[in-house]
This record gives sequence, structure tokens and C-alpha cells, in this order.
Amino acid sequence: PVDIPIITLMRALGLESDKEISGAVSLIDEIESELESSFEKSDITTSKNAIVYISKRIAPGMLEEFQIKRAETLLDWGLLPHLGKQPDNRREKAQFLGEATCKLLELKLGWLKPDDKDHYGNKVIKFAGQMLADLFRTAFRNLVRDMKYQLERSGQKRGINAVSAAIRPGIISDKLNNAIATGNWGRGRVGVTQLLDRTNYLSTVSHLRRVQSPLSRTQPNFEARDLHSTHFGRICPSETPEGSNCGLVKNLALSAIISETTKSEDVVEKLYEIGVSHFSDVKPDVQRDGARIFVDGKLIGYFNDGENLVKTLRELRRTSKIHSHVGISIHQQDHTDATKRLYINCNAGRVLRPLIIIKNGKSSLTPDILDKILKNLLSWIDLVRMGIIELVDANEEENCFIIFDEKHAKKATHLEIFSSAILGAGASIIPYPEHNQSPRNTYESAMAKQSLGFSTPMMNTSTYVRQHFLLYPQTPIVTTKAMGLLGLDKRPAGQNCVVAVLPFDGYNIEDAIVISKASVDRGLGRTFFYRIYEAEAKQYPGGMRDNFEIPNPDDNIRGYKGEKPYRLLEEDGIIAAESNVVGGDILIGKTSPPRFMEEYREFESSGPYRRDTSVSIRPSETGVVDTVVMTQSNEGGKMFKVRVRDLRIPEIGDKFASRHGQKGVLGLLAKSEDLPYTADGISPDVLINPHAFPSRMTVGMMMESITGKAAALRGSKFDGSAFVGEKLDQVKDTMKAAGFKYSGKEIMYDGRTGKPLPVEVFIGVVYYQKLHHMVADKIHARSRGQVQMLTKQPTEGRARGGGLRFGEMERDCIIAYGASMILKDRLLDESDKADIFICERCGLVAYHDVKQRRYICRVCGDKGKISSVSVAYAFKLLLQEMQSLNITPRLMIKEKV
Repeated sequence: PVDIPIITLMRALGLESDKEISGAVSLIDEIESELESSFEKSDITTSKNAIVYISKRIAPGMLEEFQIKRAETLLDWGLLPHLGKQPDNRREKAQFLGEATCKLLELKLGWLKPDDKDHYGNKVIKFAGQMLADLFRTAFRNLVRDMKYQLERSGQKRGINAVSAAIRPGIISDKLNNAIATGNWGRGRVGVTQLLDRTNYLSTVSHLRRVQSPLSRTQPNFEARDLHSTHFGRICPSETPEGSNCGLVKNLALSAIISETTKSEDVVEKLYEIGVSHFSDVKPDVQRDGARIFVDGKLIGYFNDGENLVKTLRELRRTSKIHSHVGISIHQQDHTDATKRLYINCNAGRVLRPLIIIKNGKSSLTPDILDKILKNLLSWIDLVRMGIIELVDANEEENCFIIFDEKHAKKATHLEIFSSAILGAGASIIPYPEHNQSPRNTYESAMAKQSLGFSTPMMNTSTYVRQHFLLYPQTPIVTTKAMGLLGLDKRPAGQNCVVAVLPFDGYNIEDAIVISKASVDRGLGRTFFYRIYEAEAKQYPGGMRDNFEIPNPDDNIRGYKGEKPYRLLEEDGIIAAESNVVGGDILIGKTSPPRFMEEYREFESSGPYRRDTSVSIRPSETGVVDTVVMTQSNEGGKMFKVRVRDLRIPEIGDKFASRHGQKGVLGLLAKSEDLPYTADGISPDVLINPHAFPSRMTVGMMMESITGKAAALRGSKFDGSAFVGEKLDQVKDTMKAAGFKYSGKEIMYDGRTGKPLPVEVFIGVVYYQKLHHMVADKIHARSRGQVQMLTKQPTEGRARGGGLRFGEMERDCIIAYGASMILKDRLLDESDKADIFICERCGLVAYHDVKQRRYICRVCGDKGKISSVSVAYAFKLLLQEMQSLNITPRLMIKEKV
């Protein structure tokens, strides 16, 4: 990099005189005096000399003609290309540099504050469309480059035929397909594409409104992760993951709208009509005291009264003469002499939020207009066009005075529409979230996306590989307004339970919950789990292909699994619908030709043979065949899909959670006759431990319990929306009218003895969610099984039937305990025991001589005595790896004691 003085650069861009340069920066005396030293140091006075000066620094050692050409190309194409790439744009670039210099000097003088890079006025969000446009641009450049190369290579060929032959369309399609398949977008951007989360409707909506930050997950980046004041109404304060992604993966608030690109030319035209002076013919007093007008960061000109221009432009926007997504903001200065700047943004990706406009101290949303909205005579778009609702970006919000209540409307400019809209989709389903400790709302935002409801209304025709379906979903009786707006009241993911806060023989300690077996028998928490298995008949070279059939052991089939797994297949090799299947049963019978050429040769000599490539149900799963579909693959081959249905009834170890981050696993399915009951004979569905509340401070759950009880008594739902939910006074009145205590406590009787419990018990109705972490998917044990090819140790993981890792901490415990035979058993005998042969004389590994049929030491020959030693196979591997590094390991061996 070469440092070039700003004065010289501005001269090279066409501002020859000191007066022009000074005018481009500022006419304010203090700033001009700051520039004096720079003018004094610069001894270049003409534009031509300035270009020569730059050319010698960027291209030393070249001919002068090439140096100047290189410098001019750099000024036009390399410097601020967004302002244009022609020589005519150079003065514009000089003005831009002048503005940058002015801001820098104002910052030095203390008139400006440094820019906040975490302010949402300084950020844009990229859409999927923009990301694909970037990718297509790169792919298209590659196509043009390749086409040029192909034409140059073809040489003499000319005309249309040569051009069409030079085009290879796969360059674009392969690049796009590969990027979408892998998520690798180039320039270090990975993980751009993600598989849409279809666990339930809320998880899908939340995933579509997610905002990813490109910052490194390994760096602290505290400021970037923190909640910023400009997130209000734009980014959800609660919904963010735990761990390294915390604060970097965000979710849009319910009210957030992303701006679209609008034509800046129309706005510029309007500005010049209003009377904005272009920077080339502006009067000195307007230039010094007026406001600088910027459209999309580009200096358009000057205007003597910035505040009035802002009012005029906002009025034009409210009357739909300017697009509603255009952002208009004036930079408020702390110092009286500082330059006034008016910014107009027409770019896409700014996060806007809707607000009600206040005119003359009164809301524009009058009762008449509200009535028309309720009658469906007015839509949202109509309200924006009529100038009742305004979409405000983060920069413009700095100029606004926003209130929550119309009582304080005298000085205000805007009124909030709905206080709960500052939350995202995940957090907006929590009732009374303002009464919970903050992290609990964050936990629930994550857990709500794991709750089981139904992922799509087309459950029987959807082709997702894994799906869960709650059999008896209920809408919560304590709901929020956002649930109705998002449509979650029609697509619920949970059930209302009578919950008592009470220990039960220690079965609900440490967050476990006790559930009534009678409630489970009535359908509480029952789900269907669907998994799709598929197989395709492929074509191979030489006319070979896969066949769907029942493999016959008499036909020289390799990999035949015995008669039992194939017992349910029909004649065509496919299982019948509604067949009961267990782990290992074959669903689709299929045979394939040999895999490698060597096998083909063997095939010619030893007679025909085929491989068994049948599809079986996973070893740990059971179920009923739900649907069998025959279809065609993309390549035109026959394809079968088999969907297996498994009824999951809650069992010990399944995970449940309320809507307040209070998660717990099922610790006991208790008989309902053993559970405590109230004076009215109501036995709770769920018992949770009282220790769940004090440290976690989920007061919202207590309020939901009381409100749920009142809703059940009243026979209608209660609204628990954040900040604007129904007041507890109404709950109190309902409870009193029904003869219940407002505290939510009741005297309960022990189901086993019939005696009253010594204390009153807090009991109410809480909405519980079943999460997709089920013990049936987690349980794993192994006695023997596969081993790794390299180390001969057991494989890892449940899916591969792997062993349970006996790690270094476990080893340390056994050593400390002194049980050395257990240690030998786990780490040697039951893991990777291997016998190697060692020469007792030199300690080196011996080798087996095939002719003499004995082990011989390479060093000692016949003098050496060879003995068998039991070691771990991994240790034998280490010895060999050390030998490959020219290190000679010697084992000194003695007789086994």
C-alpha cells in the first residue's frame, strides 16, 4: 500500500485550485484552518502533476505512458467505483472524499461522535435473492471467461456456430447447484444454505425470520453480541441461541419489515424540483450554513433549510409520492458549527418498523378508521398509503419521539402499534414474559421450536424423512395475541395440563416430573413418529441394473440375511401396508449386480451372483408400515418409498417443558388413585417440584397457572400477551366468583391414605409441550459389534451400533479405586487386544517367514528367542508408526506373572 496525500488525490480527480478543494471539504473557518498544514506540505499544483505523482508510486519502473494509464485506470475503476467508472465521475469522487475529510476533521474537533458499527442504521440484511445474485454474477463471469478461452482456442472458426459451440451452460448450473447443496458461497462464506426446520409451524416461521451475522464465532465480539437500543422493534431481545452463536444469530421481531430497493433517481428528481442546489453551482452561504443532501451515501447537493426539507419529504412519502420504504433522516449535531447532513436511503436490507403517525397531538388511527379495519374495508397497505402508518428505519428513529400511550401525545411524533411486537416469533408465545427472569425466555424460545405439534397440514402426503405428529393437540387457554396473528391457535403444539407444585416420593427431584398414568391413557403426550425409507433401481454400464424382488439364497446372492427378516415381503419384494415391523426387518427387497470390475471377472468364471442391497428398518426402531408409494426417480428409474409409523406413548425419560423454560424429564408414571386430589375430586395430570421456582424466578408460570385456572372456571381464554395482557384483577374476580382462593392454593388429600396434606398446594392449569427428545431415540447399549478398520477398537455412536466410550476420566477413577483387573478388562480384553511377537534378545517385533512357517527376528536371526505378547492393537499401530519415522521402539519383556 502507498500513502497518497488527500490534497494530491483530490487534485488528480480534477479539483485544481486550493479554493475548490477547500470548498469540497468545508467553508467553516475552524476546518479550513485544520487543512492549512496539508496545503502547505503539498507542492503539487496541477491535476496532471498529481496524476504523474500517483503513477510513479503505484507503478514504479514502468514507462511513463504506462504509468499514467495505470494511474487513470485506478482512479476510474479502483477508487469509489459505486460513484461511477468514467472520467466524468472524478469530480463527484473528489466531492465524496471532501465530505469524508470534513467528517474526520469534525470528529477530531469533537463536533461529531464516532460512528457506532452496531447501530442498525449502519447495517443492512442480505436477502436470499441478493445472495443468489452474487453467486450468479460470479458464475456468469466464469462463463464469459471460459467462452473467451474456447473461442481463442478454436482459432480460425468464426460465426454463430463457433459461439454456440463455445458456450458450456453447465458452468452456471453446476456452480449454483453445488453452492446450494454444500452452502459454500465462496470467499470464506460457508453454511449459507440450511435445511428448513419443520418440527412444528413455529419452528418454520422462526427459521424463516432468522438473521445470521458473518462474524467469527470463536472471537468474543462483546459489542456485536450485546443488545442494542436500535434492536427495539427490529430484533427480538430474547430469541437467540446459547453458546458460541449467542447474540450473533438473531431473529426479527414481529413488527420488523425489511426494505426493498426503490429508484433513487425519482427521489433525486424530486429534490432538485424542491430547490436543492447541485454541488457544482451552489452559493457559498448555502454551502457553509445549509445542509448537505445525500441519497444512498452519494452527495447530491445543498439546501439552506434541512429541517423544512425533511418535513416536505416525509409529507411526500405519507401521500405516496415517494415510496414508503425510503428512509429520511437528518443527522442531529451536538455542536452549532458542525455541518448539517440529510440522509435519504433507497437501498434494500434496512430493517423498518411500523409506527402510527401523530398529527397535532392526536393519533392518525381514529376510531372511524379502526371500525373500517374491523369491517375489512381497509388493509395494511391502505393505512400506509393514507399516511396513518409510517415505516421507520433506525436512522430516522433518531429524529422521532415515540410513545406507548396516547395520553402523552402532545410533543410526540409517533405512537407504538403493539408493545408485544418487539418480541420475535419464538418469544411471543410465552404468556406474561415480562414477569420471568430474562434467560428463561431465551430458553423457551429455543424449546418452543422443539415441541411436537404437526409440521404441515398435509401430514399424509408430505415426504420429510422424519416427522412427529401430536395426536391430541390443544390450543392454550392462556394465550397471547401473537399466537392468533401467527396462526398458532390453529396449529398448536402442546396440551393444557392440571399442574400441582408438590414433591412426590422423590420421583420429581432435579426437574423430573410425575405424570398421571390415567392422563397418559386418555392421550396426554401421545405422538406418532414417521420415518420414510426409500430405494431406487439404478442402471449400470453393460446393461446391468437393480431388481426389486425377494432375494433367493439359491440364486448365489451375497449378503443374504436369513429367512426371518424377509418374511413380510410380498411377491414384488415390497412390504404390505399396516405390517408390524421390528428392528432389522426388510421393508424393500432389492438385489444389485457386483460392484467392481474384479467381481465381474469372477462373475464370468464362477457363475452369476448378485448382492443383496435390501432396505431394512433401523435396529433400534419398531412400528407399523403406514404407506407404500411407487414412483420414479429423476433418472427415470423405478423407486419405492415406505413410511413407517410408530406410536410413542410417554415413558420414563421423555422430555416435557412448560412455556417458561421449565423443562423436565418424566420421572414416574403414577397411578391416578395414588396421586393427591382436591376437595372437588380433581387429580393433577402433572406434579412438579417446588424447587423449580425460587432460583429461576419464573413468576410468569405461576401467573399462567392461576390465569389458566380462572379461564377454565370462566369457560373462555385469557390473554397473557407481554405488557398488554389481561390484568390479574379480572382473574381475581373470576376466582372469587367461583369460590376459589386467588392465591391458587387448595387443600389436597393424599390418594393413598385419604388424609389432607399438612399444607395447601399451589394447583392450576399450565400449557405443557412434549419435546422431540424421547428416550426411545436415545437408549443405547452394546455387548459386541463392529470395530474400526484402523485401530480395531469398537466404533462410535448409536447409529453405527458403537460402544460407550471409557475415557481418560473413567480410567483415572478406576486407577484411584485400585481395581486394576477392571481396567485391564475394559481397556484391553474387551477393546482391541492383539498378540504380537517380540524378540526377547533385542526387543524388536519379529516377522512370520512363510517358507519356514515360524517367526524370525530380522536383527538376531536364529539367535533370537521369539515370544508372544498381548498388547492393545492401537499400541501395535503406534510401534509401526514410530518405525516409519525412523525411531526404533524396543520392548523389554519378561515372563507373565
